[in-house]
Amino acid sequence: MHTHDISSWSHDHAFGQERVRAGERRSKVVIALTAVMMVAEIAAGVAFGSMALLADGLHMASHAVAIGITVVAYVYARRHAFDARYSFGTGKVNALAGFGSAVLLVCFAALMAWESSVRLVHPVAIAFDQAIVVAVLGLAVNAVSAVVLGHGHDHGEAHDDDDDDDHDHGHDHEHAHSQDHHHDHNLRAAYLHVIADALTSLLAIFALVAGKFLGLDWLDPLMGIAGAILVARWSWGLLRDTSRVLLDRQAPGAMREQVRAAIEGNGGDARLADLHLWSIGPGIYAAALAVVASAPETPDAYRRRLPAGLGLVHVTIEVQHCPHHGPAASEPV
Repeated sequence: MHTHDISSWSHDHAFGQERVRAGERRSKVVIALTAVMMVAEIAAGVAFGSMALLADGLHMASHAVAIGITVVAYVYARRHAFDARYSFGTGKVNALAGFGSAVLLVCFAALMAWESSVRLVHPVAIAFDQAIVVAVLGLAVNAVSAVVLGHGHDHGEAHDDDDDDDHDHGHDHEHAHSQDHHHDHNLRAAYLHVIADALTSLLAIFALVAGKFLGLDWLDPLMGIAGAILVARWSWGLLRDTSRVLLDRQAPGAMREQVRAAIEGNGGDARLADLHLWSIGPGIYAAALAVVASAPETPDAYRRRLPAGLGLVHVTIEVQHCPHHGPAASEPV
């Protein structure tokens, strides 16, 4: 029996997840800022009787916990990036953390709405001057946090893999890394937590100023409800997007059409009988293709047709010879 050295055909499935991402570093800075302001706002809301301020502090508490989840997810994904038990690496830990953050945010939105409703029915006296000062400080912290989380992109070096295997692992890391900021649901969750915090801070300031100068005390709990609705609406969007990743939903139609056009649009008779294209991490995708042709090329030839810049890091191509399949058979199976 002959043995063959297949080391040159083997690879890991880290796909860049072992790197320390900029989002991890930025999240740690924001946690420190948020924890201090969270305590101040909750204490001030209770002491000064402001429901809007208390709601903002509670939301900031959810934000602190959510960003804590963000950091844990980054660290876990990085430390287990080469763990062979994960078929496509640890990229989906990112989406899982974003999903968990969104669920947590829904719970805090419900708490905010409940407490605000109680205050509408049973109002309490508000120390407007002190509450306004704390709310302005909270807005300032949120603004700084948004700048920290939203600045820059997580770049990495390109990694070229010229494997000629039909089980392709051509790593389009340069594209994937440049798209991390846009596809990183973990970082997106942290960033939008901060943005939602800033908006609820603005609502709290508006309500407190209106209460102080116009006597509209009822605006304070009403803004707490408005903030809860805003947070719930945002969290639904994140739940939707992260669940799509976790459930291996097909990539956007435009992306699938690019792959189909690349395989079928080169003057040959190749047709895609099957196409699966799904996200396995921030900005990176896996694909499984079944190609049918009367004069088939090698899997590697079809792989080279795939457009660069799609973030395809794990592509499996199955080629089937069909002697009765020709150019006239233009409809995909």
